[in-house]
Amino acid sequence: MARDDKAGDGRATPTWATAGEGSEASFVIRRLFREFIWPRRLMVLRSALTMLFVAATTGALPFLMQTAADEVFIAKNSTMLYGLPFIVVVVMATRSLAEYFSRMTEARISGEIVAELRAKLFKRLANADISFLQNTHSARFVSVFAADTTVVNSAASQTITAIARNALQSAFLVGAMLWMDWVLGLLVMVSLPVSLVLMRRQRKTLSKSVKKTLSGAGDISRIVAQMLQGIRVVKAYGQEDFEEKRALRIIEATRDAGIKTQKTRARTGPFTEGLSGVGFAAAIFYGGWRGIHGTLTLGEFTGFMAAAMLIYAPLKQLANLQNVMMEGLIAARRVFAILDEMPQVAEPDGAPDLSVGGGAITFENVTFSYDADTVVLSDVSLTITAGQKVAFVGPSGAGKSTLINLVLRFYDPQSGRILIDGQDIRAANLASVRAASALLTQDPVLFDDTVGANIAYGSPGAGAAAIEAAARAADAHDFIAELPQGYDTEVGEAGSLLSGGQKQRIAIARAMLRGAPILLLDEPTSALDANSEAHVQAALDSLFAGRTVLMIAHRLSTVRKADLIVVLDHGQIVESGTHEELQQRGGLYAHLHRTQLAGEVATGVRDES
Repeated sequence: MARDDKAGDGRATPTWATAGEGSEASFVIRRLFREFIWPRRLMVLRSALTMLFVAATTGALPFLMQTAADEVFIAKNSTMLYGLPFIVVVVMATRSLAEYFSRMTEARISGEIVAELRAKLFKRLANADISFLQNTHSARFVSVFAADTTVVNSAASQTITAIARNALQSAFLVGAMLWMDWVLGLLVMVSLPVSLVLMRRQRKTLSKSVKKTLSGAGDISRIVAQMLQGIRVVKAYGQEDFEEKRALRIIEATRDAGIKTQKTRARTGPFTEGLSGVGFAAAIFYGGWRGIHGTLTLGEFTGFMAAAMLIYAPLKQLANLQNVMMEGLIAARRVFAILDEMPQVAEPDGAPDLSVGGGAITFENVTFSYDADTVVLSDVSLTITAGQKVAFVGPSGAGKSTLINLVLRFYDPQSGRILIDGQDIRAANLASVRAASALLTQDPVLFDDTVGANIAYGSPGAGAAAIEAAARAADAHDFIAELPQGYDTEVGEAGSLLSGGQKQRIAIARAMLRGAPILLLDEPTSALDANSEAHVQAALDSLFAGRTVLMIAHRLSTVRKADLIVVLDHGQIVESGTHEELQQRGGLYAHLHRTQLAGEVATGVRDES
């Protein structure tokens, strides 16, 4: 149901989001660890133990190389010639097996984190305020679900475990180098401080480009969704080229930001390699000088260089991982911005269920606005008795839809209260408040499921007989029976495989099955042709029986059967009464009625009832 005015979010930005970049990054890292890594600490521990074994066996390889050079090539030890290859095979096999288990554990942690993130996001969206959802483009949510959660996962699981794995391997290899020759070891590692400084300097540039890349992905999703939703208008007005050019601008901007991100990331490798080359050159020169003077054996030099070559890969990985971590932190901020969106419409702790009998509704001095600038309802008071059928009429923006939104507690009034059967709905359990009503709108909402599932939506456990009975009462059974699979026929996206009248009758059947004592209607027949409207009106007559009905009327012929007509203008009730009473008064209702009748006569759809 569309509301009368655009809403302002009016929400406070989380404290962490306004802190300095360093503080924010620290907060995000702690939160990722606390919420997603710590609960899986046993799996992380298993992975760490296997990574420790991988690192230890990696650190043993240089000593094996040293032994091979000294014992086999220099000392000509035939016993070592036969024994050493077997030891190497055992070490490498066990190392590979340990790495396999480490990778599998990492994949399990990764998969669980992505699933948990998406489940939390979906739950938050399902329970979010209507105002938040309406003020945020749906493409942003799609982008966060599809892209950002995967990036966050890389930071929260793969990056953390990769840092641990590479750091452990580096530590063991550094230890091996220092053990073999501490001077050579220091020469190889002399470039590390310079590398760290360079990486720190490029972090700010990387942060900006990553933000633009992720934002651009959301913009692309938005423009695609918008084009698909309005494709008929796009084609009817010949705007294919315009939409293509508009999309191309966003795609190219996102491409440029992505290239800049990769360019910044690519610098890490050459810097690390170039500086490492200086260290290697120094170590070779110094090691060769000592070898010439007989203070360093070939085996010692070979083993040391093996350790130096092996340490290059994990150090390069560690340098690159800062880029992945940066991307993950930025994506995490976007994810947490949604997860931290707290509903403004909430229920008190331990709120009781609403006890609904006949469904009497009372508006007591209700004032409401979507933002600070525009008052939509001003001090509205109205009593609707149980079983009464009330029609709301008035100009566009008068506040009609807002009244129905407030009954459903999609929003809460700034002042005043709403009672159902004498109970303040703010004090009751939110689910029970909404269970008291059934909603029918101009554009019925059907889900991409079967006809039967759509009728049973909101009535869990409904059997086939109850579903069919509701369809018969809604004058829908006959056309459903003619569908290819009957009640098991898929209705398509948003019910695209059905006509407008068929969709509306399925929605009425859903309301029938729900059996709620209050019925809320937003002119469900306004978009239908005469034949479809006749079927829907017959179904509505059955649905009205014994229920309190609040209906928004754009076609005044719809309201003649109402027990009470309430006329709204500028957020206030200006008239109320029956059709005949309001006609005789000659006020706003009479004016609207005359205008509507002229339109009906001109279009040939006048209702003579």
